[in-house]
Amino acid sequence: MKIRCERDTLVEAVATVQRAVASRAGASPVLSDIRVTATSDGVIELVGTDLEITNRVTVKADVEQSGIAVVPKMLGEIVRSLKGAITIEVKDDEATVTSGDFSTTLRLKHAEEYPRIDLSDGAGVRIDAGVFASALKQVVRAASRDDLRPILTGVLITTTEGGVRLVATDSYRLAVRDLPGVNVLGERQKVLVSAKGLAEVQRLGATGELEVILGERDVVFKTDTKEVSARLIDGDFPNYEQLIPSGYPNRLTVDRAAFREAVERVMVVGQGRDNASVKLTMKADGLTLTMAAQDIGTSQGSIDAKYEGTELVVAFNPQFLLDGIDAIEGDEVSLETVDNLKPATLRPAQGGDFLYLLMPVRTA
Repeated sequence: MKIRCERDTLVEAVATVQRAVASRAGASPVLSDIRVTATSDGVIELVGTDLEITNRVTVKADVEQSGIAVVPKMLGEIVRSLKGAITIEVKDDEATVTSGDFSTTLRLKHAEEYPRIDLSDGAGVRIDAGVFASALKQVVRAASRDDLRPILTGVLITTTEGGVRLVATDSYRLAVRDLPGVNVLGERQKVLVSAKGLAEVQRLGATGELEVILGERDVVFKTDTKEVSARLIDGDFPNYEQLIPSGYPNRLTVDRAAFREAVERVMVVGQGRDNASVKLTMKADGLTLTMAAQDIGTSQGSIDAKYEGTELVVAFNPQFLLDGIDAIEGDEVSLETVDNLKPATLRPAQGGDFLYLLMPVRTA
């Protein structure tokens, strides 16, 4: 195999597939590498996978000799360090990467060791890439990263009347986003998709259309040149609807940017303390935020806010609260509460199709 490709094109392609290669201990060594396939029609395909997600990118290149090779992921560092067009030539069990007067030779694994990655086929459903990427940005952050609870590492995609709903939770917070008019599933159908894979779908871009192909074991998301395959997770997602209170007696409305800035300021004293929480004191005359860390100190600040309800002090994990604020689209945030022990809900103050449920932290 011998190919020649522009440096910037190759850097972006390798970086995309590199994010999917296996990093966990115990994985097959070949999964830490990148498969490169060159075809006679002037196209090279790069694939990275950990068998949970698969990233595939196709780019144009000058193909002098077609072929296939499994190249160490170090290829990414090498191409980033070079300038100008890059040539990759494979002979026997070595690949030589050359640009100008610089070259690097890498030892290769046998291509036969790389797992078979079936190409997606069949017609998919096309949806607006920007709308879907925006929804994923709001929801994926709430999924668990604990592999001991695999059900919670996924995002539930389920049909609703006139659209679909995305749901994720790690048992401490819950994110729900409705997409009216978006139809990617059959009637009353639902699937649980790896959140890690959907995080990669976010990176596909927010312009144009995204093709979604649902298979028996995975779901594939495609643009013209990139493709992400995310595995489906077996199991029953928690009954999240019962967690959402039917009504709230207290409602705080606050400027989103000011709220975020205030949380960031007071949480400085609790950095590195997993058990540090931010207390919100909500009164008719505004909002006061307080954080205290033993042996360090206390930080406090107040901002203007509109509050309707009974005076209340409630505490939250500061990072989870920030994640919720960041997920809100719009200038103002609405924080609705029942008391200092029941779940609170963050929403856009002007309404919309998103809510973020957050469990309070018990404090002395």
